Amino acid sequence: MSAIPRPALALGLAGLLPFLFGVATLLSPALADLTLRLVGPRFTAPYVLISYGTVILCFMSGVLWGFAARGAEQQWTGYALSVIPALWAFFFVGGGAVFALNALIAGFLGLLLIDWHFSRLGLTPRWWMPLRLILTAGVVLCLALGLTLG
Repeated sequence: MSAIPRPALALGLAGLLPFLFGVATLLSPALADLTLRLVGPRFTAPYVLISYGTVILCFMSGVLWGFAARGAEQQWTGYALSVIPALWAFFFVGGGAVFALNALIAGFLGLLLIDWHFSRLGLTPRWWMPLRLILTAGVVLCLALGLTLG
């Protein structure tokens, strides 16, 4: 297993901050009230968890598209797999907070399976799966806390 490059790890972990902030607004009514007053409800849970989760799921489709472009012999499969997270978000994230958070959890777990498949095909860097495991665990934990605490 290769070490995760520091920039990828640091920026990946920084990408968890909006998820963590959403959970913090659930744990702290004072923070939620302050956030509501200063910037409005879209930066409090469940809204920030749902909107940012949707953005990241779609972003990851683009990352997968880049990996698919490396695998000429599996192009149709790779490209088809790469659009699934964005389509999942488009079709299934909605219908209220509980449904949306559950859909996002399923989407991120499905994304991890696609990451693993691309990794097995040798389309990702060797450090990709260790990074994805860390980040997916953080995202899914925050989304699950959004369900539990919300």
